[in-house]
Amino acid sequence: MAQPRSNAFNNIIAQFDEPWKRYAAFAVIVALLLIAPISLGPYATVILTNALLYVVLALGLNVVVGYAGLLDLGYAAFFAVGAYTVGILTHIFGLDFWLTLPFAVGAAMIAGVIIGTPTLRLRSDYLAIVTLGFGEIVRFSARNMEITGGASGISGIQQPWLFGWHINTPFEFYYVFVVLAIIAVIVSVRLQHSRLGRAWLYVRHDEDAAEAMGIDTVRVKLAAYVIGAIFGSISGAFFAVNLGAISPESFSFQQSVLILMAVILGGMGKIPGVILGAFIVVLAPELLRDLGEYRLLLFAVGLLLIMLFRPSGIWPVRGK
Repeated sequence: MAQPRSNAFNNIIAQFDEPWKRYAAFAVIVALLLIAPISLGPYATVILTNALLYVVLALGLNVVVGYAGLLDLGYAAFFAVGAYTVGILTHIFGLDFWLTLPFAVGAAMIAGVIIGTPTLRLRSDYLAIVTLGFGEIVRFSARNMEITGGASGISGIQQPWLFGWHINTPFEFYYVFVVLAIIAVIVSVRLQHSRLGRAWLYVRHDEDAAEAMGIDTVRVKLAAYVIGAIFGSISGAFFAVNLGAISPESFSFQQSVLILMAVILGGMGKIPGVILGAFIVVLAPELLRDLGEYRLLLFAVGLLLIMLFRPSGIWPVRGK
């Protein structure tokens, strides 16, 4: 009985393969996002801001997992690198937020190269274990270093100014994250249809065949890893100034799992699916909040049902 429903849903998804329909849907979604705070209120705006943050993070991890086929269980490490770089440079050294962004991106790129160069020669489970260890090393380092504030983290991070506009309210940060999410979508689309994106596709489907065709698989995978790190660091930078405080527990293994869950749940390699997965991961527990202690149980059951009936994700790559 599930097969006809699945085919019907696939037919609905296939309707958006036409470019003008994708652009129209994107325009409608952006319009809804722009008017959402006016009709939903402050609390819902904060939740939507968090969902948009996860959209950017999930799109970054999608480059690594969905495009290049690399299982990364420590993606929150780059999230932490961006947040702590901005927190240290703004709070301790007094630099302007916008001046710290290149440092945050650079630090994440260096971290990506350092961990990626020796480990991306590994495959499957071994790569997952190494990335998991990297994520935990970053978190424990942040907890034990004096410059990062130890277990208490860094507080009092100043909100940024932009052309005389002080961005310091939940509504203002919401629109900042809307812009970030739009930019992340555009960059993801461009990457997917680039020469590098095609190389990622070949590596994901058959790494040995790709290498036989002359593709430098290590360099291609490293490029995906570093680009994913850039997405994560920028998200962490804006996350830090939005909250005004960060701590090591904000970048735990659980965060990496939630971001990965958004990618897998929505459909690896498919941008609309990843966006949908990010919103589900953030909004579903909030919608079930009235159920109290049972909300996480029902959320888990819902995820299990989705995986049973849509094993390739809600919005998979066509043909899966």
